[in-house]
Amino acid sequence: MSSDGLILFGGSFDPVHCGHIQMAQFAMSYLNVNRLIMIPAARSPHKITLPTATGQDRLEMIRLAIRGIAGLEVSDIELKRAQPSYTYDTIVAFREQTGFDAALYWLVGADSIADLPYWYRIVELLDKCQLCIMYRAGYERPSLKTLQHKFRPDQIDALERHIIPTPLVDISSTVVRKRIAAGLAGNDIVCPDVLEYIIKNRLYH
Repeated sequence: MSSDGLILFGGSFDPVHCGHIQMAQFAMSYLNVNRLIMIPAARSPHKITLPTATGQDRLEMIRLAIRGIAGLEVSDIELKRAQPSYTYDTIVAFREQTGFDAALYWLVGADSIADLPYWYRIVELLDKCQLCIMYRAGYERPSLKTLQHKFRPDQIDALERHIIPTPLVDISSTVVRKRIAAGLAGNDIVCPDVLEYIIKNRLYH
C-alpha cells in the first residue's frame, strides 16, 4: 500500500462528529495513505430522508472539524452535482485526477454490505477503486456470503482483504442530533468549533 494513494470518505456528516474524525485518521494509518477527502452527500440514493442540515452547513462543519489535522480535506463535489449523485460518478471524477496507477479507496460501513449489489454501476465501480468495509472492533467480522454470486471472484477477494476493524466508537450522528436538541452535547462528541457553529446557527434544535 502506498502513501501516494487517496482515501475518499463519503457520508451525510449530519453533523460531523468525533467518531468520523477518528475513523478517518485510523483509515489513513491502517492503509498507509497520507491523504483523505471527506465528501458530504447532498442526499444518499439509498435513503428516503434528506439530511437535517443544509449542504453548506455540513460542509462548513467539516472544514471546522478537520482544521489543522494533517492529511484531512473536504470536497463539495457531490453537493454541486445534479441529483441524484452517485458514488460511481464521484469515483470517476477522482480517478481522472489521480490517474489509474494510484491507489484509490472508498470507505463504507459494514451496514452497507446488503445494499452494495444495488449501487449504481457497482461492478464497474469496484474496478475503478478499492472499497474498504469498516466495522467496529469487538463486533463480529462482516460476512460477504450474500455477495458471492453478485460480483466476480477477484472482486470478492479484494473486498475480503479490505475489511477493516476500526476503533470502537459508540457514537452516531443521530445520537449527536438528539443530544444537541436536548442541550446535552459536549466536546466529547463534536469538536468545540463545530459545537459553536451549531449553537450559533441554531442547528438541530
